[in-house]
Amino acid sequence: MELDKALEPTPEWYWMEMGGVGRKIVEEFFPIKPGENVVVTADTISDWRVVQETVKAIYAIGAIPTLIVHPTTEVATADPPEPVTAALQAADAWIEFNDSYLLYSNAWKKAMEAGVRCFTLGGDVDSLVRMVGRVDYAVLDNLANKLVELSNHATEMHITSTSGTDIRARVDPAGSEGHVLTGGEEGGINFVGTGSTQVPPGQSTFGHVADSVEGTLVFDGTIWPPTEIGVLREPVTLEISKGKIAKITGGQEARTFEKWLASWDDQGMYEIAHCTYGFNPGVKRCKGEIGHDERVFGCMEFGIGAAWADAPAHTDGIVLEPSVWADDVQLEAEGRYVHPELAELARQLGVAGY
Repeated sequence: MELDKALEPTPEWYWMEMGGVGRKIVEEFFPIKPGENVVVTADTISDWRVVQETVKAIYAIGAIPTLIVHPTTEVATADPPEPVTAALQAADAWIEFNDSYLLYSNAWKKAMEAGVRCFTLGGDVDSLVRMVGRVDYAVLDNLANKLVELSNHATEMHITSTSGTDIRARVDPAGSEGHVLTGGEEGGINFVGTGSTQVPPGQSTFGHVADSVEGTLVFDGTIWPPTEIGVLREPVTLEISKGKIAKITGGQEARTFEKWLASWDDQGMYEIAHCTYGFNPGVKRCKGEIGHDERVFGCMEFGIGAAWADAPAHTDGIVLEPSVWADDVQLEAEGRYVHPELAELARQLGVAGY
């Protein structure tokens, strides 16, 4: 991860704004009720300022926060210590600030089976002030739903990019990842049990037929994990056949990524797991933090390795400046929404140039 000034552990950085973000999280984006038991998890690389302000907000509205900090897992989706898993199943709600996220882990699956509501919300003060504190949630939610609606009415999606992406995928509106991922009560991830999981605002995903993804996928923003990469210094090119990576080319970062995938010795790690739009107006560039970078306004993000379907891990890569077609209807041109309804929502969000 590239160091950013916002990662400096100083209590003064956005100290006023972060108080408002804490309230917005528990009152608007992930409403908590008085009397609820809320478990907040963090690892040893979480931004402590973010954790503290959110715990304060939970307590202030009359809920019962329990904060658990544990060692950072070596890879995302790995299980935390067993006592953490047990505590999550006893909660009404769970807010996850783990930088090495627990989403898709066995601990997460058990929490979902127990009916727990989860908000996975890694990030530093700078990211959350821009991604949560300064966005109009209602308009962002409308943009998320409109992207899913337009995509799911198509038979095929076609995505290109200025760096060489040229990929097609058949649409499956009922696909396992066909959810709106804005962070609101109506959207989320739910593969097992009766629980639900929300993510920060500024993403939505169209369901795709698993073996239908074909073409060339070029990551030119961020890849994470592995931790050795982060913001890309040169593109990483993936040749996709029948929904799986067939070949990886590029420079040193491409070789690092190829070795990391191979290290799992599992064919599930080569599968395209989801195709996702990024559109948070507070995110204008990549900085090496995947929960931030996959929301660059106008990007496309592709998940690799279906960890919820027993792949041993999961990774995400960012395509900047994509052009997107839903059948013959163009939604986006080189990172700019051109469909009239999408462009109007971008204008309402205050994005420059609309």
